[in-house]
Amino acid sequence: MRMDFSRKAVRLGAVLCGGLCGSPGEPALARVTAIEVRAVEPFAEGQDFGAAGAYERVIGVARGELDPADPRNAGIVDLALAPRNARGLVEYRTDFFMLRPKDPARASGTLLYEVLNRGRKFLFNWVLDAAPQAAQAVNDPRSLQDAGTALVLRRGDTLVWSGWEADALRQQGGMAIDVPVATRDGAPIVETVRDELVSATRGPPEAPFVLTFRAAALDQANARLTVRRREADTPRTVPPQAWTFVAPGELRLLPGSVKPEPGTLYTLTYPATQPKVLGIGFAATRDVVAYLRGPASAENPAGGAIRHAVALGISQSGRFLRDYIHQGFNQDEAGRRVFDGMLLHISGIGGVYLNARFGQPSRTNTQHEDHLYPENAFPFSAATLRDPVTGQSGALLRGDGFDPLLMEVNTSTEYWQKGASLLTTDPLGQTDVALPETARAYLVSSGFHYGRAGLTSTRGPCLHPRNTLNPAPALRALLVALEEWVTRGTAPPPSRVPRLADGTLGPAEETGFPYIPGLRMPDAPNAIARFSSAVDPRPEAGPQYRPLVPRVDADGHERAGIRLPEIAAPVATHTGWNLYAEPFPAGELCDREGSRLPLAKGQAEREALGDPRPSLAERYPERGDRLAAVTRAADGLVADRLLLPEDAERLVAAARKADDQP
Repeated sequence: MRMDFSRKAVRLGAVLCGGLCGSPGEPALARVTAIEVRAVEPFAEGQDFGAAGAYERVIGVARGELDPADPRNAGIVDLALAPRNARGLVEYRTDFFMLRPKDPARASGTLLYEVLNRGRKFLFNWVLDAAPQAAQAVNDPRSLQDAGTALVLRRGDTLVWSGWEADALRQQGGMAIDVPVATRDGAPIVETVRDELVSATRGPPEAPFVLTFRAAALDQANARLTVRRREADTPRTVPPQAWTFVAPGELRLLPGSVKPEPGTLYTLTYPATQPKVLGIGFAATRDVVAYLRGPASAENPAGGAIRHAVALGISQSGRFLRDYIHQGFNQDEAGRRVFDGMLLHISGIGGVYLNARFGQPSRTNTQHEDHLYPENAFPFSAATLRDPVTGQSGALLRGDGFDPLLMEVNTSTEYWQKGASLLTTDPLGQTDVALPETARAYLVSSGFHYGRAGLTSTRGPCLHPRNTLNPAPALRALLVALEEWVTRGTAPPPSRVPRLADGTLGPAEETGFPYIPGLRMPDAPNAIARFSSAVDPRPEAGPQYRPLVPRVDADGHERAGIRLPEIAAPVATHTGWNLYAEPFPAGELCDREGSRLPLAKGQAEREALGDPRPSLAERYPERGDRLAAVTRAADGLVADRLLLPEDAERLVAAARKADDQP
């Protein structure tokens, strides 16, 4: 029997009001008891951001409490086992950070809430093209340089972040939440858990390994360590004399034991204790935003200026928002919708392993690492579908009157590693499905998961040089379209994804990728595995989900999706996949990386390499040819509202500069 550890296992069975609770003039009565402001400081030395004027930083903590008896909190795992205050309520405390127009009258009325990714702010570097700086600058923005293009500041949005992940690191400006530990009748809870420890990819190249949880005992009587080279290999037991617990949260391989090869998978099962009530992170996000949407008061740092709220989630934080929707947290305790719209970027079809006892929200399922951790469970799509694999029916959206307007943006990587095709096909990948009018899906053609400004084409542990395509120009246009959808009712651009019907989506062996001598391609995308246990996961037999991947043109670029000028007028082929190279497990998909395969400069070089792709000289024979192609592509995207005019000017200017270089 399958056990669900993600969103549908804890779908709230609350008595919902269907959007009819309360009236427009009533404040939301969220259970935030206080936002303690510890500092109010000028941002960017008082620089004006267009009509919005100057901004200021507001830093503090939010304190809240939850009633376990409230049906809107009923789905929070172990909330009933958390300690309570004198009023019978469960308390939490979360870090809080806001950038707001100094003059509330100049604010747009839109709150843009970015869900943190492992405690980190991604907005400025991943969406607004701020230069890649030290983590402290990204997480603690102070200067004009930190603001990148400053798009959302020039629009007058109020920007907010608050902690939701209890074990996120607070170093270098990181943000987290403090939640209670669950107990049973006052006694510690002890259960067996599984920790996957990967050398040199998501952990150190060799011991010590830091554990996710506190071991209940330091002896090895009830613990087992195994090792395997590849995810599909049969695990081998590591003898107890070859390893030890150094501390309740640390494991070390002992001298004389086999030194781990890069990418080797160690799995430790052990009794752990002190599970935190992690699902409070959903409720805290709900309640902080609901509080800020309330009326003006001395206690509300948003000053009563918020009329609309939009959420942004990138990778892990986008998966957080998928679960947040499906588990019913977009209704506050006063019966109001919290977020009016959401933009989810590079989240695929997954949720986050948060609302569970001994949850591990920092895990992310890929072909090699974390492959059998709870992340992917039906329903995947915003469309209502029947799942022939499980026999269930459902949709990501609840249809209860509290769903946000939804945009899901993915790159090629999420098709190869995160099952993104299942957003717009049936679970068996046999037919296209239409999304509801309140949802859109987009592919940034030939993009990759980590794409952002300032990346260089290094290899790292991968076989091919790294993809450098920056999807942020498309994200900025879609973010503006989302805000206009929310605030004005202006429908956004239609979905742009590969489809079965037009031949732009298919199995991995039929991508149409050009044969390039010496190039190795992946054998298959990451499987969307079903398994029966989080501690001893065993893939289930029977019907399986069928993720598909985009088909490509003669250059190897994906035919469907948002084709940015760098793809429409290429100097290299960009892919959303890469492979591990020795000494890592060669041939496995290399984390969530992509590849950049330069075009030959001229015909002679191309023919010597056996490369079928036209060379730069062949496709751009005259000076200005590529500039013209970039301009045409940019103009077309602007017309389709998939690129802002200011970004089109930047991209054309960059192409002109490259054209002027010898």
